[in-house]
Amino acid sequence: MSTIAPSGARSRAAAHRGTRVRDALVRAVEAATTPLLPADYLDLFAPLRSGADLRGRIVAVRPETADAATIEIKPGADWAGHVPGQYLRIGVDVDGVRQWRAYSLTHGPRVDGLISITVKAVPDGVVSNHLVHQARPGTLVHLEQATGDFVLPPLTADRKFLFVTAGSGVTPVIGMLRNLFPVTDSGVVGLGRPLDITVVHVAPSEPDSIFISNLRELHAAGAIHLVARYDDVHGVLDVQRLEEVVPDLAERTTYACGPAGLLDALAAHHEARDLELFTEQFRPATLVTGEGGTLHLEASEVELDLDGSSTILDAAEAAGVLMPSGCRMGICMGCVLPMREGAVRDLRNGEITRAVPGETDPGGVPIQTCISAPAGACHLSH
Repeated sequence: MSTIAPSGARSRAAAHRGTRVRDALVRAVEAATTPLLPADYLDLFAPLRSGADLRGRIVAVRPETADAATIEIKPGADWAGHVPGQYLRIGVDVDGVRQWRAYSLTHGPRVDGLISITVKAVPDGVVSNHLVHQARPGTLVHLEQATGDFVLPPLTADRKFLFVTAGSGVTPVIGMLRNLFPVTDSGVVGLGRPLDITVVHVAPSEPDSIFISNLRELHAAGAIHLVARYDDVHGVLDVQRLEEVVPDLAERTTYACGPAGLLDALAAHHEARDLELFTEQFRPATLVTGEGGTLHLEASEVELDLDGSSTILDAAEAAGVLMPSGCRMGICMGCVLPMREGAVRDLRNGEITRAVPGETDPGGVPIQTCISAPAGACHLSH
């Protein structure tokens, strides 16, 4: 007597056979492509596809000043978007070494789906000089999702803002302003917003002033009140006299981005007057240096003699060692390595971290290489 299997059992059996067939096909393809995997071939033809490591393709490089350029990028399908004012980390291969840096996004969400960063080339800056002077359309770069809390709060009619920017510190602010007041062929739109925004923009000189044309256009349209200051004309901005530049400073919430010296001065100024201040900074200020010492990278078999002001990360990269890195300002923990023996100094505050064999964790004491310098000999497992 024959029996008929229930439909559910037949479905499970068919699914099981399908899984075995698929697995066999995958193994066959992997065997044929060894040592590469099928995904490696997909990366060649569809590097921006969903499910792949997040990448982007440079579509345009537009000079802004003699040493700054805007890089427009088509991000991969898994790009999650951003809020104006946030930044992303971008990975660029330079001379065979992948370097990661953080840059602000210089716009809000765009209809064309592109994202853009504006980079200022700094002396001896490996990535910044590469992006400004050597990057070309078609180049693939590695991306991480946008992050950062340097963003505007919910906007209300009674909020008054002051943006203080210096040099490339204008980049997150221009992203906020472009999102609030898009500039089209017919002019600036979004002027119906009940906003009161003053922008104090500092630059070494007018030709070095990134986005000055865009800022002037917003000023002429009444979207912002621009106070442009150039060091070669007005001298260095004296933060203690900021009320002379912005008489109603006490009524405004201040957002500032620029060099550490400017941000530190603003922080002291606003704290003394109990004023609200939000800042963005991509490199830590070196406040404390020490005697330096010898850095031993054990797995890499590299030994370097460092002074007390060079970070382990910068020195190792300069020597051609591929190092893990992230924000490069002591926040994201992407640069952490275990120190098995020795001592390092935190360049932000002078704090010493030690690893003593037999006393501390045998796996090593985790240190942040982007803000640490040797304080004597130190051995890192890398």
